[in-house]
Amino acid sequence: MVAVPVTREREQQVLTTVPRGLLIGGAWRESSGGRTFTVEDPATGAVLGEVADASREDAVAALDAAAAAQGSWMRTAPRRRAEILRRAFEIVTERAEDFALVITLEMGKPLAEARGEVVYGAEFLRWFAEEAVRDYGRYGPSPEGTSRLLVQRRPVGPCLLITPWNFPLAMATRKIAPALAAGCTMVVKPAKLTPLTTLLFAQVLIEAGVPAGVVNVLPSGSAAAISGALLPDPRLRKLSFTGSTPVGRRLLIDAAQNVLRTSMELGGNAPFLVFDDADIPAAVAGAMAAKMRNMGEACTAANRFLVHRPVAEEFAAGLSAAMGALRTGRGTLPETQVGPLIDAGARDDVDALVAKAVDAGAVVSTGGRAVDGGGYFYEPTVLTDVPHDAEILKEEIFGPVAPMTTFDTEEEAIRLANDTEYGLASYLFTRDYARMMRVTEQIEYGMVGFNAGVISNAAAPFGGVKQSGLGREGGAEGLAEYTATQYVGIADPFAMPGGPGRLG
Repeated sequence: MVAVPVTREREQQVLTTVPRGLLIGGAWRESSGGRTFTVEDPATGAVLGEVADASREDAVAALDAAAAAQGSWMRTAPRRRAEILRRAFEIVTERAEDFALVITLEMGKPLAEARGEVVYGAEFLRWFAEEAVRDYGRYGPSPEGTSRLLVQRRPVGPCLLITPWNFPLAMATRKIAPALAAGCTMVVKPAKLTPLTTLLFAQVLIEAGVPAGVVNVLPSGSAAAISGALLPDPRLRKLSFTGSTPVGRRLLIDAAQNVLRTSMELGGNAPFLVFDDADIPAAVAGAMAAKMRNMGEACTAANRFLVHRPVAEEFAAGLSAAMGALRTGRGTLPETQVGPLIDAGARDDVDALVAKAVDAGAVVSTGGRAVDGGGYFYEPTVLTDVPHDAEILKEEIFGPVAPMTTFDTEEEAIRLANDTEYGLASYLFTRDYARMMRVTEQIEYGMVGFNAGVISNAAAPFGGVKQSGLGREGGAEGLAEYTATQYVGIADPFAMPGGPGRLG
């Protein structure tokens, strides 16, 4: 990937390539009534542009298109579906700098991180291109030997895919790619705060050869308008949502009316456990990766740093030094390491959590304040001596704040790690492999990073337990989420008229 210098002229040039309408039935169109909403740069508050604002009527039109295309798309050869996905991977890779810049402009993350998201997001296209031709079933005799059992996986049907704002390319490809590979059509609802990247990606899918009606994209200022119109419709067969647990709960209630297939990737409260035998410099480096990716605005972000008391002072000093050295600024500047939070509300929520923690007895080791000036910036922050019952240890922070508390025994560490309604990602630093096995078998999380601060991978199943969600994205498991299992019982071919007769 060759870096291209970013100027205001280049920003405008790239933004002019992004469609601003609704993609329905293979055509870009205005919303019914011609309504639009604005997209802002969180680093400056400046308006990046206007985007069509889809209504309930537009949602129904999009599902009409998806339902009409479902039959032909599911009958499209797996190899053909794979070739389209592979071509989309190639186009995204070729235009990586454009995608990275759009991500930075509308979401705020530094260009270096945006480039990383492009690589990560494109991998879902490549992975599911390879998986599309490996959607295996099975065939064999029944245990009694009197029949044959044929089990096959079929596309579940038209899907509603609702993506979040924090990874606007990767969260789209992580849902769209397996749906396409499995033979499903879809309506995609990108986040209101970051729709431009998904719209640009939709244009790539058209260039890659996705037929009209297979992928329909509806930016909208109201997610409820889209989901409210589509979830009661019997033609919709699946809902995939990434977002907060409270919203996920409401969607599950609505989806239950038609017993929809659902995938839910919800909130997280990831513990980061550091034991006294850990490599402390490696643990600090892992903590920086687990905490500061995306400015902490990730459901997998380390949210609670649980540190063995004998090494707490050393770890806190290392983490504070590393966090305090980070440079904050607009993501397009080459020196920037930490971009803004997504909006003023997010910044204010983080500031309030820090203030409450300090009131409860926490000590600010570095940072601890909103950054004055334009944009929604917050200083990278480390809090030590955080009480176990502090609110900041119970809420998903979604910002560049690392609250640290201590434990004395392995049993206490496990208890503190499990003391949450969430169960998505967790991190464990120790040199003791026996301890690693003991702890991972007792903590209640869908994913564990062992001496690693970044664990997401297109080939791995991403998802959690408890109130962090249902289902998995990525890996072979991600393809299965878009299929339904069908069993065919076949009469014994040897006993059928004209059959060869039983052997032996």
